Order: sequence, then structure tokens, then C-alpha cells
Amino acid sequence: MNFKQLVSRIEETHSTLQQRAVAAVDVALVMRNWLIGRHIVEYEQKGADRAAYGERLMLQLAEAFVGRARGFSLSNLKLMRQFFLLYPQKGQTLSGLLNVDGPRGEISQTASGQWRGLFPLNWSHYVFLMQTADERERRFYEIETVKEKWSIRELKRQFNSSLYERLALSLNKKRVRSLSRKGHVIASAQDAVKDPYVLEFLGLKEEAVYSESDLESAIIDKLEHFLLELGKGFLFEARQKRITFNEEHYFVDMVFYNRLLRCYVVIDLKIGKLAHQDLGQLQMYVNYFDRHVKTKDEGPTIGILLCKTKSDALVEMALPQGNRTIFASRYQLYLPSKEELRRQIRAIPEGPK
Repeated sequence: MNFKQLVSRIEETHSTLQQRAVAAVDVALVMRNWLIGRHIVEYEQKGADRAAYGERLMLQLAEAFVGRARGFSLSNLKLMRQFFLLYPQKGQTLSGLLNVDGPRGEISQTASGQWRGLFPLNWSHYVFLMQTADERERRFYEIETVKEKWSIRELKRQFNSSLYERLALSLNKKRVRSLSRKGHVIASAQDAVKDPYVLEFLGLKEEAVYSESDLESAIIDKLEHFLLELGKGFLFEARQKRITFNEEHYFVDMVFYNRLLRCYVVIDLKIGKLAHQDLGQLQMYVNYFDRHVKTKDEGPTIGILLCKTKSDALVEMALPQGNRTIFASRYQLYLPSKEELRRQIRAIPEGPK
């Protein structure tokens, strides 16, 4: 081993163990806050010297910890209490791991590792999610954050873009309920397509004049954000992909591949009024990929016409009955109104039992 290799090995060891240390701190923080929340709630229920309740108790606790320990402000104590109240059932699972009734509230050596399985997110994730009153919606974002390894920034973006509501609008009420149990499961082409897509990260103004080429360039410049908006399993392959037949060249705006469905996804952009010819051209692209590009063991190609406005009646009439692979989806350059989306969800029919 030479000196350069020694430096490299030390650097790698430091980086690996530092990441583990940060993860351990995150686990301990979540554990501490849930336990403190439990202590507060149990005191409220059966404390021997209950001199205060609610807001008054929180104020007295905050004052008691001034100069003793950091992190026990009034707002933080309220969050700890709320955290336990949202997840009280975890106590039953933890009963064999924790000896919280001991003189120092001892924690078994195995508790830390198993705790991560019960609370897989970091405290910052839980603080943000506790703002969500709808339990099903909160549970959906918890599942998706774990599965997709969203940072707190990515979680906020998906929440603010109303991912849950937009997915729910494509389902009947029975399937909406499954979002809070299983998260977003990609099992068909319809599962992989949203309507609308929210592209506020492009920085384009709703009233500004821009071309389809400008829109495409803006998406490519923000490709990482666009992939996050597309959803699970999408990989970028090409822009302006040339296909040729009958000695004529055609160019597909963007080509992706979805590794979960194992199929190509071709996207065409339209900023003007959607016409039936646009859907016909997209159908031609899909047919070409199905016949000349995909292999026998890959799924049917999905086509998405991303448009600013659309007529559902026109789309339904222009596409063949039973179509499962061609979709016209709107895009918008601003974050949607959650209340309006929730109103639409409430109007979703129950669907078959």
C-alpha cells in the first residue's frame, strides 16, 4: 500500500462510518421524541401531581428545561406529544424492546436497530408529515418516502405538487384506499401516467410565449426534476429520436424506458390546441416502437401526449375503444390547488366491489 492508497482508505472509512453515525443519530432522535411524547401523554392521563393540562403543561415543561438541555422549546415539546398521539400503537410492538418504566428509561441494545423498522423516516420527515390531517394521505407519503428514498426536499415537492390527489383522481374510491396501504403500485400503463403533470420547476410562466422546442429544452435542462415528476421506474433514453420509414424521417420529442413495466415510453409535446392528428401521429410512433424497437419479452410501448389543454371527448373519439397504451395528459406550470383536487376526489364513484 502506498501513501495515496492509505489516504484513500482512510477517507473511505471516515465517509462510511460518518454516514452510519448520522443515521444512528437520526434513529436516536426519533426514538427520544416518541418516548418523551409518551411520557407527556401518560402524565396527562395519570400523573400523581397533575397541576397543569394542555398548553399550561407544555409551558411549564419548556420553562423547566431552560438551562438544562437544548431542544425542549414549547414548539418542540408539542411536536413530541403530537408524534406519540399519531403513532400510539407502536408502543405495543416496542414493549419487548424498551424498559421505559425503569429508573432511567433503559433501552435494550437491540432496540435501536429494530426501531428503524418501526419508524423508517428521519425526524424532519415526520415533522413535515404531521402537518397532514388526513391519515390516509400521510400514510401514502410515508410509504412512498421509504420506497423511493425521498429526501425532505423531494418529499415537500411531491406533497406540494399534490401527488396523492393527482394519483387518486385516476382511481375509484376502493383503489384510492389502497394508496394508503400499499403506496403507488405500478402494474399497468395507466398506473404510470398522471393527469395533470406539474412542471412548476421549469420556471416557465403561464402567460409567457414559448414554443414546443422551448418546453422540450426546459425539460431536458431540468431532467432530474422531470424524472421525479414522471414517477417510478423511468429512465431517459433520447430527445428528438429519429425514426425512418418510407424514406421519410420523423422525430419523437422524448423517449424514456420504464424498468418496472419493462417498456418504452414515448412522449410528444403539444402547446397549442390538441387535434386528432396529434394523437394519430403519437399512435404511429407507438406502432413503430412496438414493431421495430421493442423485443418480444418487453411490454407494449406507452405513448403520452403532453399538452397544455385537451378535450376529453376528442381524445375518447380519436383513440380506438379499449385503448390501454395511448394517453393525453395535461401539464401545468403552477402548483395545483389541493382543496380543488380534494373536492374532485370526493366526487369519485365507489367503483365495483
